[in-house]
Amino acid sequence: MTKFRNIESLGTLKGKRVLLRADLNVPMKVEEDGTRVVTDNTRIKSVTPTIKTLSEKGARVIVISHFGRPQGERNPDMSLEPLGQPLANETKLPVSYINDCIGDAVVDVIDAMEDGAVLLLENVRFYKQETKNDPDFSAELARNADYFVNDAFSCCHRAHSSTVGVAEILPSAAGLALEKELIALEAALGSPERPVAALVGGAKVSTKLDVLTHLVEKVDHLIIGGGMANTFLAAQGVDVGASLCEHDLAETAKAILANASANDCKIHLPSDVVVAKEFAANAENRTTGTDDVQADEMILDVGPISSTMLAAELENCKTLIWNGPMGAFEIEPFDAATVALAVKAAELTENGSLVSVAGGGDTVAALNHAGVADKFSHISTAGGAFLEWMEGKKLPGVEVLLAE
Repeated sequence: MTKFRNIESLGTLKGKRVLLRADLNVPMKVEEDGTRVVTDNTRIKSVTPTIKTLSEKGARVIVISHFGRPQGERNPDMSLEPLGQPLANETKLPVSYINDCIGDAVVDVIDAMEDGAVLLLENVRFYKQETKNDPDFSAELARNADYFVNDAFSCCHRAHSSTVGVAEILPSAAGLALEKELIALEAALGSPERPVAALVGGAKVSTKLDVLTHLVEKVDHLIIGGGMANTFLAAQGVDVGASLCEHDLAETAKAILANASANDCKIHLPSDVVVAKEFAANAENRTTGTDDVQADEMILDVGPISSTMLAAELENCKTLIWNGPMGAFEIEPFDAATVALAVKAAELTENGSLVSVAGGGDTVAALNHAGVADKFSHISTAGGAFLEWMEGKKLPGVEVLLAE
């Protein structure tokens, strides 16, 4: 088990200044009067336990985050100021705000804070040095605090000043959400209970080549769905008609299949599929074997026979990693396989026979659609960081928090 520093490892925090890296890059809409309003507060909820814990320990909590891509320029449309009230509402704590993240004025405000108080700093990406992990900018951020806590797993694949640079200067630790994430990921791929299954769906093989290449060396079963499955079927000589398919990746797909065989990883592709001539809700469709897809038909979901067989396979597994949908889940009836397998995984998780970890891309939306997101062992809201973890890459924002 990889060891990393957590909040408890920092010792007594009363009266200490703690710089907390959150991910407040949340969806927002602009009202008619120009007010920016949060439309999904999932990431605010995620960091709330850490803010409350630090406050209860008597720390002065200084929250930093990025928002959008301001390219190192001040942009009022990307200010963090509108997030102060949503943070206060969620944490039940007063949250102050200052319109900068470095400088004497910021230090002065922090020095005047009461123990347990919360201060929101301005968007760190208003400085171009942030994304370059500039050492001088990192040092300026570090001036604000005695300790650094990172609770933004979704940003840990970026070696920026607010994820890596500060952590190299100040005593640092993982926040509660990041700690939970790392424990879950370790249980899924680091030292999992076997057999391990990975379900990988989505449109294109090209976006998940590194994921597939890494997983076949780590898991016992690799279930491939979505448009990606069409590429693998075509590589095996199946005519997939008008389906989304990357025919130019046939040799790559064959290489992954061969690598899987060499590593005793069983790849599961559908034997029956749901096809239609148009991609539209409740379009006329039929279920057929993969050997009978017509030239003008598109494969839009995995068929019921394959779904039933895959569900039975999950019953024999101890660990499941889920990334992406099995079909065009946004449109009925092409959500059937995604929903069926998600419900099955949730049932197995609830009865204690399966550890289920999911994340990345459309995964959260797919599991919410199936009504089971809260029943999985762990759902990661991170996109790029989750995928890079699935690719077996080291995440700089995590590496810097490892215990020596």
